[in-house]
Amino acid sequence: MTQHDVTDRPPVHALLADGATVCIRPVRPDDHEQIQRLYEEMSPENLRLRFFSLSRRSARLAADRACGPARPGYRALLAERQGRVIGLAEYETEDGRADQESEAGAGRKTAEVAVAVADGLHHRGVGTLLVEHLVSAARADGITAFTADALSENREVLKLFADLGLRTERRFEGPEVRCTIALDQNDTYLTAVEERGRTADVASLRPLMRPRTVAVVGAGRTPGSVGRAILRQLHSGGCTGRLFAVNPAATAILGVPSYPSVSSLPRIPDLVVIATPAPAVPAIAEECGRAGVRALVVVSAGFGKDQARRLLTACRTYGMRLVGPNCLGISNTEPGISLDATFAAGHPSPGTAGVAVQSGGVGIALLEGLSRLGIGVSSFASLGDKYDVSGNDMLQWWESDGRTGLALLHLESFGNPRAFSRTARRVTRRMPLLTVDAGRTEAGRKAAASHTAAAATRTMTRDALFTQAGITATRSVGELLETAALLHAQPLPAGPRVAIVTNAGGAGVLAADACAEAGLVLPALTPELTDDLRAALPEGAAVGNPVDATAAVTEQQLTDCVERIVRHGGIDAVVVTLVPTAVAAATGDDLVRAVTRAVTEAAAPTTPKPVTLVRLEQARSVELLPAAAGGGSIPSYAEPQAAARALAHAARRSAWLARPAGTDPALDGVNADRARALVRDHLAAHPDGGWLDPRPCADLLACYGIPHIPWAWAETEDEAVAAAERLRGADGRVVMKAHWPGLVHKSEQRAVHLDLRGEQQIRSAFRDLRTRFDGLVTGVVVQPLAPRGTELFAGVVQDQVFGPLVLFGLGGTATEILADHAARLAPLTDHDVQDLITSPRCAPLLFGAHDGRAADVAGLEQLLLRLSRMAEDLPQLAEADFNPVLATPDAVTVLDARIRLVPCRPQDPYLRRLR
Repeated sequence: MTQHDVTDRPPVHALLADGATVCIRPVRPDDHEQIQRLYEEMSPENLRLRFFSLSRRSARLAADRACGPARPGYRALLAERQGRVIGLAEYETEDGRADQESEAGAGRKTAEVAVAVADGLHHRGVGTLLVEHLVSAARADGITAFTADALSENREVLKLFADLGLRTERRFEGPEVRCTIALDQNDTYLTAVEERGRTADVASLRPLMRPRTVAVVGAGRTPGSVGRAILRQLHSGGCTGRLFAVNPAATAILGVPSYPSVSSLPRIPDLVVIATPAPAVPAIAEECGRAGVRALVVVSAGFGKDQARRLLTACRTYGMRLVGPNCLGISNTEPGISLDATFAAGHPSPGTAGVAVQSGGVGIALLEGLSRLGIGVSSFASLGDKYDVSGNDMLQWWESDGRTGLALLHLESFGNPRAFSRTARRVTRRMPLLTVDAGRTEAGRKAAASHTAAAATRTMTRDALFTQAGITATRSVGELLETAALLHAQPLPAGPRVAIVTNAGGAGVLAADACAEAGLVLPALTPELTDDLRAALPEGAAVGNPVDATAAVTEQQLTDCVERIVRHGGIDAVVVTLVPTAVAAATGDDLVRAVTRAVTEAAAPTTPKPVTLVRLEQARSVELLPAAAGGGSIPSYAEPQAAARALAHAARRSAWLARPAGTDPALDGVNADRARALVRDHLAAHPDGGWLDPRPCADLLACYGIPHIPWAWAETEDEAVAAAERLRGADGRVVMKAHWPGLVHKSEQRAVHLDLRGEQQIRSAFRDLRTRFDGLVTGVVVQPLAPRGTELFAGVVQDQVFGPLVLFGLGGTATEILADHAARLAPLTDHDVQDLITSPRCAPLLFGAHDGRAADVAGLEQLLLRLSRMAEDLPQLAEADFNPVLATPDAVTVLDARIRLVPCRPQDPYLRRLR
């Protein structure tokens, strides 16, 4: 670590508390003049608080310190806005301090930290943002605590440290306060960073979503242009802000005043929509930035790399948020805003559904589908190529706008899935979050060396993200709308128990099959309920589940039947499947009205339950029918599969909400510092990385307390015999495994000898491996023969986008053939671990289903938690493959472990920065 090693920490842009954009970067030698000016322009009082004195030399000395020759243990970051340095944070390790160990604790490495912010920019989060980035850098440098000295009257800096979310201790020494700040990354700190990030993000989106002035660049005078269509939408949609067109060849377009350039507008727009050819966009964005515009929507497409770079550079330099390019636009139906900056065919009606998509075509389909259902939209964003504003931004906007109650996403990619997951977990506690699982297909499993990598398909990774975050993932736009209709109109079911009512037995059978296939349960109805139903329904009705009310059922009888089932405590949801009959037509009975009336009459005295209709003659896949007496609406589906899928999604959401948020259990016996040192040493000796040899592999497992069967390394027959003598169990049997760099699947290579007894068999096995793998084998591993138990598989693979994915399931030689695996993204909570253990089909074996002897489940939980922690601590860990893991009633033991390391630059996924 050196002062001016700027390559290991490239410049990034991030948001201040007021939504302004700043660049956070390492200090360079040529920053001396700016840093000196930063201090020279401070008030005498602020200088005294920073340096404890009013020396004229303080500013120059501070700049000399920050910009001087590189030295170990020192790092300085600055905040820069439009070329001006507005803040500086720095630390230096305290290797020479005699009292370091007494303050920080034995074995801890501390650094002294200092922060300065330009006058006039306090209380905007400059110092806090700098310290967050400095904390991340310090952790990567192995520093475990910051210390800082401040005057006790310097309330601002003391409050900055106290509000970070890190454990801080204060010690008063006369007029000074010495603060010690532990740099442990825990959930308290991440939550504090998230909250600051959300405040900044929402503030930055206000000019985009609630602009007071809007300009459209590229609106032509003749019909047919996209810019003109957007201007028409804004004008006809009743945009409440001032509206301008930018066109050098017109003074007015569609009755909207037009000016030749953005800089000539009579008012600076908050939002500019650009609909010109791509080559012209970067220069327009630059002009917008210089004029003071705060947000851009770029619908233009076809950007080359240089054009894309120039566009994003302009946005970052001048602090403009950007939607697009290559997008449909944005809208916000909020009263007093009425912003429709899209070229969709119609205006969305006001409502509570927030919609964000990457594909404009999907956006149009969702808007039209919601309109057809009568579900209004709170705001809509077509993100296009997603240079800046993302689905994560929109989630935070919906969380804070006070209007959105249902979030719909169609995302083809995730910029920062771990940050998205934390945001989504928080948002889905407040509102349903639905998505179409786009891009999930993958032709077979990826060609990979290890069992873990082979199992970690793209679908499995995305499923893990959605499951852990409580996101309702559908497989098509149609299924998303079907589920949205139910979640919008009906309460959540308390569980998966469904009752089916029909006027045609065959239709009831179809509905029952659909519910069972969707994972719902059709319980037997209680004798009391069946007696009530038998009394209410026509003679000949079948009162099981499904309930066949027969074609003779009248409107009143069906109302009574559905009402009684809704009131019953043993049912969580009701599906009413109806077909048109001549009987109902002849009597004038309206069976649909019977259902809507029953829902209204049953709702008041009981816990609300979802009721859905299935009408097989219905043309549209889903409709929302008004309930009687203003009692909301009821979703009606054209096929029972759609109703069952929607109910299953609702039941899963209900179960997710009922479950408390998981916790990250504390783990003892973890030595992460030693593990990082082992990784550094190995990659220094092997710059390209690769699979670890048995000894460093075992050393890494020991750093995390992962139980591994005893073993010994042998390179000769005599060494193998001696190892077997030391390790053999009570029955004297051992296992011998060949080893050479890169060998992963030993069984497939027939590089394993099992059940060896006595010296002669040991020598024979050794010679066999040496002969068959001559020129490859570098030695053998000798282990005692393991006892009988359940063979399992555990592993982790680092996904470049999603982070570490932990897998668990049935192990042994058939692990890939049977593919009985579950996966969750690290870091694992206690709930994630429980899900991993109980999700595979082999789970009953672990709880004694085969012989009545349950495995050591607590030991399995610890193994998975420690594996997760290892992957989080070591981003260089590309794959870890534990197969088999032996689970017995008494213990859990890794019998064979393979670990692959690759060189990579650690990146903090939770650090606040723009894309």
